[in-house]
Amino acid sequence: MSDPVLEIRNLDVNYGLGDEAVHAVRDVSLTLHRGEVLGLAGESGSGKSTLAYGMLRLLPPPGVITGGQVLYHPRDGEPLDLMTLSTANLRRFRWSEISIVFQGAMNSLNPVHTIAAQLCDVIAAHEPRTSRAAQRARAKDLLKLVGINADRLNSYPHQLSGGMRQRVMIAMALALEPRVVVMDEPTTALDVVMQRQILAQLVELRERIGFSVLFITHDLSLLVEFSDRIAIMYGGRIVESAPAQDLYRESLHPYSDGLLHSFPALRGPRRELTGIPGSPPDLRAMPSGCAFHPRCPKAFEPCADRSPVLAAPPGTSSATDNRTVACWLHAVERVNT
Repeated sequence: MSDPVLEIRNLDVNYGLGDEAVHAVRDVSLTLHRGEVLGLAGESGSGKSTLAYGMLRLLPPPGVITGGQVLYHPRDGEPLDLMTLSTANLRRFRWSEISIVFQGAMNSLNPVHTIAAQLCDVIAAHEPRTSRAAQRARAKDLLKLVGINADRLNSYPHQLSGGMRQRVMIAMALALEPRVVVMDEPTTALDVVMQRQILAQLVELRERIGFSVLFITHDLSLLVEFSDRIAIMYGGRIVESAPAQDLYRESLHPYSDGLLHSFPALRGPRRELTGIPGSPPDLRAMPSGCAFHPRCPKAFEPCADRSPVLAAPPGTSSATDNRTVACWLHAVERVNT
């Protein structure tokens, strides 16, 4: 495993304050390594987007970060905790070191400005000494990088197709050559053909430029194919983390298994689609014990009373096998007793 570029440690995010606060992200720890594509999957409302906006301090009110660290490892020097950066330093840090492609990115472009103006604005905001000619030249290179002809620079967003607008947003995220790109469900509104084209291009860009990707989506089938490692979120927590192919071949958490059996296999024998019964938990009234136990087909005695700890399953090591799970079926405590 390569060196870490971003470490999320015990991050907690609430909406609101006091007794009425909703705990949207609970004690989440994740590590993104250099050059890696880390997928983050889960149903809507599991806390994926809140985690992304929280770690970059982009949460709108009433979102509040109540604990944890987000450590960024620069090319040189000591790690930086994004939670302690001043507002000015944080503005300089975003986009130059970590950029984000927002959910609903196709609607994030300003409809009354050309593509050129919007790409150049990103460059000018962080590199004000760059001439307009140099900014425009770089904007052309960015469009070519994502497979769009440079003559589209003077187009307005409504003159581009949905896939082209999506690629413009990816180009904008890469404008300052960041080391980390966070993609929050960037292909949700696209058809499956365009999804594959954009993701294949993203993988090619990652290999060419060398940035790391945190890819957030509810579509686990995409992550299995394009991610190096996958983390599964449920009820604001990470419940399983494993290399993508290991998770696909043998998921350990019943929730992961339910997600995998909610889409058809592209190859091999046909299998029955079972899905997951019930609905995600209400974050305002979380069930006791394991949050998944009311929907779990394998729940047994301790599941309703005690919450399992995210740890390496028996017989493995989180350091060498790069695998963790929060489930009483695979808890070391259960094996020892």
